[in-house]
Amino acid sequence: MDELYDAITPETEQFILERQHDDVRTLALQAKRYPGINMPVAIRQIAGRQTAQHKIPSWYAAKGIIYPLHLSLEQCSSELTARYKAGLLRGETLVDLTGGFGVDCAFLSANFKQVTCIERQEELCNMAAHNFNILGLHQIVVVNKDSVEALADLSPVDCIFIDPARRDEHGGKTVLVSDCEPDAEALEDMLLRKAGRVMIKLSPMLDLSLALRSLPHTCEVHVVSVRNECKELLLLLERRNAGTEKKEIPICCVDLAGNGVRNFTFTRAEEASAVVSYTHEVDAFLYEPHASILKAGAFRSVAARFGLKKLHPNSHLYTSDHLVDDFPGKAFCVQASSSNLKEIIAGVKRATIVVRNFPVTVAGLRKRSKLREDGGLYLFATTLHRGNKVYIMATKAAY
Repeated sequence: MDELYDAITPETEQFILERQHDDVRTLALQAKRYPGINMPVAIRQIAGRQTAQHKIPSWYAAKGIIYPLHLSLEQCSSELTARYKAGLLRGETLVDLTGGFGVDCAFLSANFKQVTCIERQEELCNMAAHNFNILGLHQIVVVNKDSVEALADLSPVDCIFIDPARRDEHGGKTVLVSDCEPDAEALEDMLLRKAGRVMIKLSPMLDLSLALRSLPHTCEVHVVSVRNECKELLLLLERRNAGTEKKEIPICCVDLAGNGVRNFTFTRAEEASAVVSYTHEVDAFLYEPHASILKAGAFRSVAARFGLKKLHPNSHLYTSDHLVDDFPGKAFCVQASSSNLKEIIAGVKRATIVVRNFPVTVAGLRKRSKLREDGGLYLFATTLHRGNKVYIMATKAAY
């Protein structure tokens, strides 16, 4: 880290700022043109700034931030999700057991007087300490240590944050909490002996039902998506006193978008008891829940809450004869519906294709229909309650 910081000379820093929007692959090929510039360091920082401009804009705006290798920056939280997490924890003392590049720790620290950031990679520790200083976050102390060892040695604090990494290094689907490192399931009792409230950040690839069974002290779940892409599962844990009756866990489904936050909170008991009407016809409006609701499995609850009819138990699309303007997802005006593809696409050249519970993929349907992408129209291919397949042409509803 010292070598990296020393390599960013005033000349290299100026080069980074001047070329921050350039293509880094082209710059790498032009390295010989700039003999006074440490090009590997410059390229790494330019690439980092390009990612941070959209992912962590307040860090991008701060002069002097040093960025890690691409993988660490790719894996860190976005500013949107980090700010959301910061609203869920507060107190006097916080320990982040898996600090990484430090984005989550930085935003979580806003609600605490003393913060300890634990990270086992020395380079990331040094980088985080440098960046925290640049950002004026002087209440954070960075410690280079293994998270499990640090937890064992830890004096009690108000809150702990932990972001276990998936162990599968080959890109396989990880569905269990115990498949992650550190294993939060094995550490649950120790975590709750050390803190009154624990937040565990999990990959959206994990199975939520299995996670809740693995972590019985969970008191809240937050399923977080950004612009309709599911990003994080957040489990909040608190130790219950002996004899305390276990309450239904609220599951908050959140979509963070440029125009604000859209929430839908339900419980599994509500989902199990929800009364839903199914339909073999499509009404004037069609609804697609945001990704967090689908991940959390609120398929029946969302229909019951908003008085919608569900197309099919497995389609997860909904319809109504009047517009529900506060639906937590996308709403569409139905232009036409038909079981005949040629009939529904007659005269149409472009459309976004959405497939739900249908025996053809998006790619297959695009090839069959010869429709180009976008154009303001949406072609849904799905299944109705009686099992009949249907194509629906729609436009986005204006709220």
